[in-house]
Amino acid sequence: MYKQDTKIHIIGAGVSGLIAAKVLEENGFHPVILEVTDKVGGRVKTDLVDGYQLDRGFQVLLTAYPAANKHLDFGDLDLQEFIPGAVIFKNKKQKIIGDPLKDRSLLFPTLFSRIGNFSDKIKVVKLNFILKKKSLSDIFSDKEQSTFSYLMDFGFSKEMINDFFNPFFSGIFLETQLETSSRMFEFVFKMFVEGGTAIPEKGMQAIPMQLQQKLKHTAIKFNTKVTAITDEEITLEDGSSLESHFTIVATEASSLFEGLKKHPTEWKSCHNLYFETEEKIISKRLIGLIAKKGALINNIFYPKSLKSESKGKKELLSVTIIDKQNLSPEELIKQVKRELKDYCGIDVTRLIKQYDIPMALPKLEDLKYKALPSETCLNTNLFLAGDTLLNGSLNAAMLSGESAAYGLMEKWATNHS
Repeated sequence: MYKQDTKIHIIGAGVSGLIAAKVLEENGFHPVILEVTDKVGGRVKTDLVDGYQLDRGFQVLLTAYPAANKHLDFGDLDLQEFIPGAVIFKNKKQKIIGDPLKDRSLLFPTLFSRIGNFSDKIKVVKLNFILKKKSLSDIFSDKEQSTFSYLMDFGFSKEMINDFFNPFFSGIFLETQLETSSRMFEFVFKMFVEGGTAIPEKGMQAIPMQLQQKLKHTAIKFNTKVTAITDEEITLEDGSSLESHFTIVATEASSLFEGLKKHPTEWKSCHNLYFETEEKIISKRLIGLIAKKGALINNIFYPKSLKSESKGKKELLSVTIIDKQNLSPEELIKQVKRELKDYCGIDVTRLIKQYDIPMALPKLEDLKYKALPSETCLNTNLFLAGDTLLNGSLNAAMLSGESAAYGLMEKWATNHS
């Protein structure tokens, strides 16, 4: 059987599925992607509401991601980069802390921010140098501990952890106690040290859209829900079935396989609210962090602050909540508005959109950087992909899609040798 005649189906048009299709295409195969929604992206989506561009959840691209550098055209994405730092709201005042090794303008604001002490700032520089030299394989083979205990063992003061590390990395890990593995902390910190932080000019969904545009021999069937999968057959919601020689599942797989139903993936959630305001109170390309224990808000961000030209008098404000503290949607909005006023001095004119994101990041243990192609094989003809196999990151999503594609090709070559 010729490669192009091999019936390969990929379940899910998220980043993992698109990368799997890209790798298969590059090696002569013509896969078919089955996607339950009406567009690509999976958990990486962007909406247009009332003329505003809204990412579904505050997400960024770390430009040092090795897989992103391999598979994406950064120039075509027109990346809008952040300044490497953050504005911390404490005692109703703004304090800036950042990486002066990358941006000299951050040196004096960081030194005199009164976030942590001088020893903490020296330790940040020391951590920069350590992780810059540490390989990714070493990071993901080290013994795991919580990020909180890692920071304490490194010698950071509780004030530095509470005022900077906790709000900053809670927004990345989507949990408020810094319980996430130290492997993930070192990996993300290393990516910050080695590259920048950016959002495509057209929003985060520009990433999967670019991957889709690279596909020339892949068919994508949208609004197509898969209900069951066997070795050689895929059952759809409408009762029809598809013959499949090989299948890659690049979405939540536990509902599709009997053997996995007892072990579903656990997920971290978050809530993202977009408001319209009269003006922005953070003048630079920085996110804002709320350093107040028990606060509802984790971070705020003005998306238009990244653009070279901001059209219109109104400003768009993104607000991220990790733990909504059992509040109803109405109570949540009311409390967020109160905190914006009390902690940041922000008055909002209206709510644009509220996103509740129950499956924002997978909750994982024993984090890995990558998987061998053979490790993605569920059985003879079925393969798994997705960041749930490795760690919760865009880089992991891409690497898992790669590995699943290579695993499939290895199996195909064995069958045709």
